[in-house]
Amino acid sequence: HGIRLEWAIGRCGRLARLVHNLIETTRLETGVAQLKKEPYPIEDVIGTALARLNKPLAGRKVESDLPENLPLVALDPILIELVFVNLIENALRHAPGDSPLEISARERMDFIEISVADRGPGLAAADLDLIFEKFYRANKAAGGAGLGLAICKAVAAAHGGTICAENRPGGGSVFRLTLPRREAP
Repeated sequence: HGIRLEWAIGRCGRLARLVHNLIETTRLETGVAQLKKEPYPIEDVIGTALARLNKPLAGRKVESDLPENLPLVALDPILIELVFVNLIENALRHAPGDSPLEISARERMDFIEISVADRGPGLAAADLDLIFEKFYRANKAAGGAGLGLAICKAVAAAHGGTICAENRPGGGSVFRLTLPRREAP
């Protein structure tokens, strides 16, 4: 009975996350959600996301390149953490277990660019324009409901930023999130 109960609890947890993610995406896309922006160090948000994924990341090498002098960014730390959790979980789902994940951030002219990269199979050209759409799954065998990247897109847009994906030279993919350095007047 214990195994059956664990399975049911796991199913309910996944269903609850699916419903929550769908509601949050819709709220962000329609402008109903109110962002709680505050000046925040992006490296702290990334660190919190990594800590939250401590168990799935066990044994996985994570290489980070986060300069100490990055400026604070006006953001909703909970929502941006959700973006990083989704991007990292996506990389874990698609990249071989012995390959490292790479997280980096750079200050550009008017924005901060944060990248999450893996050495998985990469993305098919046909998928590049569709992977941020709700319920789209590039690799159906890898699992997921097709909402994680849609949430990332909605959160980025709500912050005045963007998100994109591309294939990496040498194999794998990289997801780039850009966030404005300053709030629009």
